[in-house]
Amino acid sequence: MWRFRHAATHYLDPLLRPAAGWLPTFGVITHRGRRSGRTYRTPVNVFRRGDNYLFFLTYGSDAQWVRNIVAAGSCGLRTRGRDLRLIEPELIHDPELSQAPLFVRLVERHLAGADEMLRMRAAPSAGANGPP
Repeated sequence: MWRFRHAATHYLDPLLRPAAGWLPTFGVITHRGRRSGRTYRTPVNVFRRGDNYLFFLTYGSDAQWVRNIVAAGSCGLRTRGRDLRLIEPELIHDPELSQAPLFVRLVERHLAGADEMLRMRAAPSAGANGPP
């Protein structure tokens, strides 16, 4: 567990949140609390690989946003100015971070010591399949 997690959540996240939904390799996850029912918006690093969106879990799979998304089975994502609905969360343990770009492998593996990721896919759009 990263020891600066509390400071990042309370001080850095509010600064990143307005821009994260527009920047490459960043996004803002919208999810609902498991117990509180409150809506949260969490800035994250996100990488697209084919039909999948990958989130490298610097704080580990016990981070509240990860637990909320896995419990709900879906979440919203705003990245590069686009809003998506992501479904089918899957926690993956990948010691080699084989799907990650090189700079992510260096940071996540060597600096953060992380080797977990959350993989999700975009839900089909309502326009393509008709109304839900």
